[in-house]
Amino acid sequence: MKIKSVADLNPGESGIISGLLDEALSLKLLEMGCLPGQPIRLNFAAPLGDPICVSVAGYDLSLRLDEANTISIQ
Repeated sequence: MKIKSVADLNPGESGIISGLLDEALSLKLLEMGCLPGQPIRLNFAAPLGDPICVSVAGYDLSLRLDEANTISIQ
């Protein structure tokens, strides 16, 4: 079974962060508020699909798709 990530969401969909899959990138994402247990919502994607805009921890955050793929959700 494939782990669902933030990159799998459609605009307007939400999930709960269950973990971070990339150790090298996880500190950066944690500092930006992507903590396990936090709700995260995909707001919209750029016209070509990358980057995307998500809402997490009360603010909007721009992420590249490769970064969003490392955030697993429930």
